[in-house]
Amino acid sequence: MCGIFGVIFPNGQRKVDAQRAVASLRHRGPDGHGIVEGQGYLLGHTRLAVIDLSSAASQPMVSSDGQVVVVFNGEIYNHRDLRRELEDQGVAFRSRSDTEVILSGYRVWGPDVVRRLDGMFAIGIFDVTQQRLLLARDRVGKKPLFYWYQNGELRFASEPKAIFASGVLAEVDTETLPALLSFGYLSAPRSAFRGVSQLAPGAVLSLERDREAQIDHYWKPGFAKKPLTVPLDEAIVEVRRRVIEAVERRLEADVPLGAFLSGGLDSTIVVGVMARLLGRKVKTFSLGFEGDSRYDETSFARQAAKVFETDHQEFVVKPEAMDILDDLVRAHDAPFGDSSAIPMSIVSRLARSQVTVSLTGDGGDDIFCGYNRFLVTEALERLPSGIGGLAKKIGAFLPPSGSERSRLGQVRRLLALADSSLSEKLTNLHPYFGSDSARLLRPELRSTAALPSQCTDRVLSRSWASTPLARILDHGFQTYLPDDLLVKADRSSMMHSLELRSPFLDTALIEYVSELPDSYRRRGLTKKYILRRAFEDIVPKAILHRPKMGFGVPLGAWFRGGAKALARERLAEGARIYDFILPEVVSRLLSEHDRSAADHSHRLWLLLTLETWLDQLPN
Repeated sequence: MCGIFGVIFPNGQRKVDAQRAVASLRHRGPDGHGIVEGQGYLLGHTRLAVIDLSSAASQPMVSSDGQVVVVFNGEIYNHRDLRRELEDQGVAFRSRSDTEVILSGYRVWGPDVVRRLDGMFAIGIFDVTQQRLLLARDRVGKKPLFYWYQNGELRFASEPKAIFASGVLAEVDTETLPALLSFGYLSAPRSAFRGVSQLAPGAVLSLERDREAQIDHYWKPGFAKKPLTVPLDEAIVEVRRRVIEAVERRLEADVPLGAFLSGGLDSTIVVGVMARLLGRKVKTFSLGFEGDSRYDETSFARQAAKVFETDHQEFVVKPEAMDILDDLVRAHDAPFGDSSAIPMSIVSRLARSQVTVSLTGDGGDDIFCGYNRFLVTEALERLPSGIGGLAKKIGAFLPPSGSERSRLGQVRRLLALADSSLSEKLTNLHPYFGSDSARLLRPELRSTAALPSQCTDRVLSRSWASTPLARILDHGFQTYLPDDLLVKADRSSMMHSLELRSPFLDTALIEYVSELPDSYRRRGLTKKYILRRAFEDIVPKAILHRPKMGFGVPLGAWFRGGAKALARERLAEGARIYDFILPEVVSRLLSEHDRSAADHSHRLWLLLTLETWLDQLPN
């Protein structure tokens, strides 16, 4: 992994603090840094050396004639195949790096090189001859890419902090607050900052002198309008083959490599396949939680570690882990609702003490249908309207719950959505503030705020999936996966200069699984049916058939215990958050949570990150 930064000037040099911008990204690349500038451009890079550790692979990488410059963050898994293809056309290489494959590929194929790349990446290419900037982001959105564009000048970076360090003023985009409060994240192209955009997954931005920037999408997942007609047994064999190949492609590294092992199905499969392919002990890392046994999967992780004979290490997360709040928010450059960033950061720090690269099970739930909410939402969508209205009335009579994981609390929340549209269900299934999030804002801010349901409607309108389940999966793939899970994984790991690789987000695997019939992904109440069948011979039975637990933290207990004082202190009268949020709303949430009248732990965490982010904003 690496950090990238760049500036394109329309009319000569402007004031840019490039050294400070690149320095702000050193956590993403502690092994080296560089800046190259020329006519109309400046590109910077910080390097985490993983493949070809020599100086020949350093960046920014400049072509031998000085006409093309590349900065690149990520890994290209098919770089060997592309290298052979380019060598057959007479291209000579100076290094073994995938960066040089991108550079040489651009010289031969032009902007179409992006379509040929299979991997995780954020890329900046400046063509001196054409005076053209090309920015590209990988298909799924594993690697981040932000940009600021004004009066023909464009600045881009792996993280917004580098753009601001270069000399751009950081301003809060209040229009995005309702979406943030509803979902716990923001979706591309919006960011939390006014004037700063995210390049969407699977997109390319092109900017030439005296022209407006153009954005094109070169890839989109296709949860099929018409599923494949393939026999189940054949599909099982094909899924197994593609998963194994995806893991194998992610084992190339010139540095130590390991894996996260949660004890769930996905990470167990990844570790089991790794152990067979490598033929040696795999270093695995797992976390447990103090305060609530319902969040602790370490016993299952130990079972898998024993079966696969891994070199296994565990760490117990305690409420004191909340002390990393400031560092986490600084790493995210934004407020965020997913509190599992806490354990993700801790397990990344644990892993980085021994390895530089770690494989994960991220993505398995998203393409194989692994979340309970997918099945519940599908079931609610299929209810006749009369039954849905009755279910909603029944839910209104159920008492509230003081625990987010209580059955009663979950049933009450779901029944309340029974008579809603799919858009409303997807907007309100998140454990934050739902469709009413704008009511938290001060009145003067509400008129300019974008409604969260409009965000959901836009995503659903882009889907060509024909069944309710496929539409639900498609929505999650375009929002929750890139804007929550992958953001959390990238920022929490890069805090510690650890590279994460996700075999289940392999392009060939996604393209195949997304076209399978719904019944192959779920059979009755059994989620990820075909994946379980494909690896039932190597996954321990206790893990193969166990229900999903989820990678969360016992926030409810923590906010009534060791973290209670933190919440009270940060959200006290005079906090910066009250420039935007009504104080009485926050006071009510704290009071109800303290006396277990409701579980507001996720809402309080989101508000804490918002307050911390506001306090950290550069002046």
